[in-house]
Amino acid sequence: MTLQTEPRPTAESEPELVTSGAFDARQLVSSLPQAVRKLNPRDQARNPVMFVVFVGAAITTGLSIWHPSVFAWVVVAWLWFTVLFAGLAEAVAEGRGRAQADSLRKVKRDTVARVLNDDGSITQMPGSELSVGMRIVVEAGEVIAGDGDVVEGIATVDESAITGESAPVVRESGGDRSAVTGGTVVLSDRIVVAITTEPGETFVDRMIALVEGAARKKTPNEIALDILLTALTIIFLLAVVAVGPMQQFAGEAADPVKLIALLVCLIPTTIGALVSSIGIAGMDRLVQRNVLAMSGRAVEAAGDIDTLLMDKTGTITFGNRRATAFHPADGVTEAELADIAHLCSLADETPEGRSIVELAADRFSTALEDQGFSTALEGQGLSTALDDRGRSRDDYVAIPFTAQTRMSGVDVDGVEYRKGAADSVRAWVGTSRPEVDAIVDEIAGRGGTPLVVAQTGKILGVIELSDVVKPGMAARFAQLRAMGIRTVMVTGDNPLTAAAIAHQAGVDDFVAQATPEDKLTLIRKEQAAGRLVAMTGDGTNDAPALAQADVGLAMNTGTSAAKEAGNMVDLDSDPTKLIEVVGIGKQLLITRGALTTFSLANDLAKYFAILPALFSTVYPQLDALNVMRLHSAQSAIVSAVVFNALIIVALIPLSLRGVTYRAVAPARLLRRNLLIYGVGGVITPFIGIWLIDLLVRLLPGMG
Repeated sequence: MTLQTEPRPTAESEPELVTSGAFDARQLVSSLPQAVRKLNPRDQARNPVMFVVFVGAAITTGLSIWHPSVFAWVVVAWLWFTVLFAGLAEAVAEGRGRAQADSLRKVKRDTVARVLNDDGSITQMPGSELSVGMRIVVEAGEVIAGDGDVVEGIATVDESAITGESAPVVRESGGDRSAVTGGTVVLSDRIVVAITTEPGETFVDRMIALVEGAARKKTPNEIALDILLTALTIIFLLAVVAVGPMQQFAGEAADPVKLIALLVCLIPTTIGALVSSIGIAGMDRLVQRNVLAMSGRAVEAAGDIDTLLMDKTGTITFGNRRATAFHPADGVTEAELADIAHLCSLADETPEGRSIVELAADRFSTALEDQGFSTALEGQGLSTALDDRGRSRDDYVAIPFTAQTRMSGVDVDGVEYRKGAADSVRAWVGTSRPEVDAIVDEIAGRGGTPLVVAQTGKILGVIELSDVVKPGMAARFAQLRAMGIRTVMVTGDNPLTAAAIAHQAGVDDFVAQATPEDKLTLIRKEQAAGRLVAMTGDGTNDAPALAQADVGLAMNTGTSAAKEAGNMVDLDSDPTKLIEVVGIGKQLLITRGALTTFSLANDLAKYFAILPALFSTVYPQLDALNVMRLHSAQSAIVSAVVFNALIIVALIPLSLRGVTYRAVAPARLLRRNLLIYGVGGVITPFIGIWLIDLLVRLLPGMG
């Protein structure tokens, strides 16, 4: 494994990394019934801050019945509105999840599955009765009855019901594109699927539970915030309890309704009411981008990521490396090199192997057209097929590629032919050729991938594979750098090729000649240094690293093992989406932090509204604190309570959309949020309470 570091350009702009989620004001109205249903002690007890408001509203209701007054009943009404609006925020967030769940339920169909028995016979049974390990046969036009892996055949599959993408995808046995999802439709050919999940635990079932919020648990950050809010609530509760005796000592009768109103206004009700909806909305934003998070904790971890590991092929580059040229060694013709390269690639089912066969056939069709072993090796013809030299399929021994040898090839009549990484082939041959080494360095230097071709004891030349960096990757990595995230490209290529691609893409570091064990080692090393790590993967060999990473984004096209190991699944199978996932995680954390700052800051204005109102008759000097010049003690208290309730409704859209996040330095982001939500949280209540007081003073009994 080779780790290198490249200096990178800085970001020249501050483009938005994550856009806000959608919000429709009609959602408030449609969610009111659900918010009313949340007005029960069991639901309220899950939120300590709002439970205090709930109990206070109940006590105030009883006091108002005992000693009715306009002031008391107005306070009662708005205390219940405060509790209702807190439930409304959560109901709106959950309602959006239920709408997505309803669309997913349409995917679930109780189909009849054709189970393939060990003796080759087929038994029909309902898809709901399938169990892990069963094999089902699915042909064109049929619905796949359960989640599983393709173990035989290849077919195009319509996954639009899951991903929203209308273009069909290819699913085939072996490799990293074998996983299929129940409810999707086979469009062509025939496949055999091994079921990997029990009924009720399918991918769609899990998606429905997650987007509805039924499977959502509080994250560590939410738990920590709950502890903070609970501590503040207890402190203010003790302070308000002490105010009553202070009033009596000063010669003024304590009014329990006023004290309860004071308590509700002083405790952090705003963030207490919105914290749940912020978490639900964060997961909802991921679902909108076709990413399924297995837990809210994974979303939050994405917001704290320090190191981002990304595969080169298919992530940073398009991944369609194709053979573009043959470079023979001295004394070898290009046609001879193409002949051997073609021979080494006939049993290679990778895209690179197929492209070598195609290039050889295109360039030298005359030399290769009579080789019947082509059909034999690919398994499409008779085992007795002969090549032009009179050999049959049995005379050819295909050597598959492995991560250890990093070579593949074929053995014929005691002669071994190999193609693979330059250092591996050189070690296999036991010698090197200067002109071939120069070609390898030249290809790698311009970002290509050299594959050296050799036969027993002799290096024959180089196949050039070319890949292309996706447009805009340098700008996206610059955004991540501005966020304080270190990007590492992981590739099995040689160091020269990796360096060229890394420089072109703009990543911070790269790991060349990486094995699955190297990925796992690197993740553990980063975590041991106290950093959070994210990575993408789609293969079974990626599963250990996906499980070890703090954020593991598995591709939906990948294997079941990869999807089980990761804590997120990208339904679109776009590895670069991990960049968006990081942005959404940061947006979630920033939204929660911004609204917490606003909630604590706007309590300041309530102090100036209610405290002078409680003691102004005993201590006229406190009237100097009445900077808003509120009309009376009663109108001041009512205005503060009304503002306290209305600000929750006003902030629901922001809690659902999220604070717009831009990739800027953390210190600059902190200054901006303190200015907007800290200073703004202080100023807004002064204006709001003063305006409400202008209306409240018109009510009878507020003089």
